[in-house]
Amino acid sequence: MNFSHALQRLRAMTLLTFGRRSAAEDVFTAMLEQWPDDAYALASRSHLRAELGRRSQAIADQQRLVAVHPNRSAADWFNLAYLLDEAERHDEAEPAFRRALELDPKLDRAWYGLGLALIRQQRLDEAVEALKRNTELQPMSPYGWYQLARVQVDREKPEEAKKIIRHLKGFEPKVADQLVRETGLTP
Repeated sequence: MNFSHALQRLRAMTLLTFGRRSAAEDVFTAMLEQWPDDAYALASRSHLRAELGRRSQAIADQQRLVAVHPNRSAADWFNLAYLLDEAERHDEAEPAFRRALELDPKLDRAWYGLGLALIRQQRLDEAVEALKRNTELQPMSPYGWYQLARVQVDREKPEEAKKIIRHLKGFEPKVADQLVRETGLTP
């Protein structure tokens, strides 16, 4: 990284600190004019655009980032997958989640995101596997367990869902009670 690049980064961070997001976006854009493949500027501008609600532009920046730096970071692929899933482009989100997991098989939030993308595609058996992996990596987080129970109900496997509800009663009783209300199942 040269001095000019470092100075631009500092300028953008300072602008963000003072809530001047549009000006910071302009700095990232100027950086990309000078260094078109700069990972920091692409990732930062994508994040900023997502925060500003400009999802399609954020996706475009994130797609450019993973195209020019495909092995840089599992987080880059996760962020792309998340944006695509949020845009209801689940069939595109799935391979991005999978690529994130190739780079970091322990990225629990990518397993969770993959599970949700598969649910939305009605690929419930595959979703179960992804959500099970998420719960192995984050056993005390109720989110994966909740989705796993819902999928088991949709797969017409109430006994599996009941096991999950019993498990949740031990550390997240409110989530367990919510599942009981939603599914009508009692453990």
